Amino acid sequence: MQDDKSPVGELVHLYVDGAFGRRELIDRVIKITGSMAAAVAALGGYEEMNAQSTPVPPGVTVPENDPDIEGRDVTYQGVSGALYGYLVIPKRARQEQQPGVIVIHENRGLVEHIRDVTRRVAKAGYVALGVDLLSRQGGTAQFTDPTQQTAAYNRTNQIDRRADLIASLDFLKRQEAFVIHDRIGVVGFCAGGGNVWDLAVNLPELAAAVSFYGTPPATAEDVARVRSPVLAIHAETDRNLTRSIQATASLMSQATKSYGLFVYEGVGHAFHNDTGAAYNATAATDAWGRTLAYYDKWLRRPR
Repeated sequence: MQDDKSPVGELVHLYVDGAFGRRELIDRVIKITGSMAAAVAALGGYEEMNAQSTPVPPGVTVPENDPDIEGRDVTYQGVSGALYGYLVIPKRARQEQQPGVIVIHENRGLVEHIRDVTRRVAKAGYVALGVDLLSRQGGTAQFTDPTQQTAAYNRTNQIDRRADLIASLDFLKRQEAFVIHDRIGVVGFCAGGGNVWDLAVNLPELAAAVSFYGTPPATAEDVARVRSPVLAIHAETDRNLTRSIQATASLMSQATKSYGLFVYEGVGHAFHNDTGAAYNATAATDAWGRTLAYYDKWLRRPR
């Protein structure tokens, strides 16, 4: 996904992330450009418009009533007030404590797709907390339109997001009946992937971190502060971010950090989002399998 903050570019990003379909995208661009011809011309410069979503295989999504999990909305205290989240507990955690995973959303908030991803994490046996980084503005539910959600996220800043995620980690650690407090990882997508890297740089107690096409640290100084193992998952045609991660991988190697990097050939930004136009079932399924294997390695290792 090209780094384009123009109104049309932001709509294309939302389209790729599954906020709305192609027809609605065109209608919204027409309102900006004034005509169908101008809209088609404006969209013609985005290679993301050529993406072809593949069908979602059976068993990828996890329903709320799945018998192996229990999910509920939660409210807990942050440094500046209430934070909202979605806590999903695997049934096995009622018999024996399990590792935990924080799930960080894209730039639209804790939408249904991310709630589903949170359930997928719990289905795999981890106590999962989906965090709402729009909490300081009343929560994702306050914003009914995808452009409003993105605008709300754009009003957040890295310092506040980090503080809210650290508070979320503390909340998850306090679920001591279910969670192994020192075996907590994190996963994030797009903007959430960038927040994963920020936590890896600033929060040494993370047990494992997985970033899906997130902006990585660019300096040797930041990389030197990474303490947790990090798995970075990227897309070949998401060229700006893929170039960035190659440079970061070199810095991670030079600093002898524990990391993994997978770049999926022929797919673009947001290929894991099964509600969006760029979804690729083969790459997404493989990437999710690698994610869970990474957690099994680092979060379930002998104590």
